[in-house]
Amino acid sequence: MSTVNLAYAKAHLSELVAQAEAGKPVCITRRGKPVARLTAVERQHRPINLSALKALTDAMPMQGESARDFLRQMRDGSRY
Repeated sequence: MSTVNLAYAKAHLSELVAQAEAGKPVCITRRGKPVARLTAVERQHRPINLSALKALTDAMPMQGESARDFLRQMRDGSRY
């Protein structure tokens, strides 16, 4: 893990974020003492359950008007 002071971190944030994203955490110090750690966020990708999505959309009622008219009515406050 690399260590940088706060002033450097402010000036080079994009570079430090790229470094953390690549799996190399960064320790940020203030007056020589660690105050923060910059690390990558673990991404959680779940596959879409297509059969559940189809069941959900099949259960939805058809819209009785065009999307344009629906949005205009919402925008103008004459509905909802």
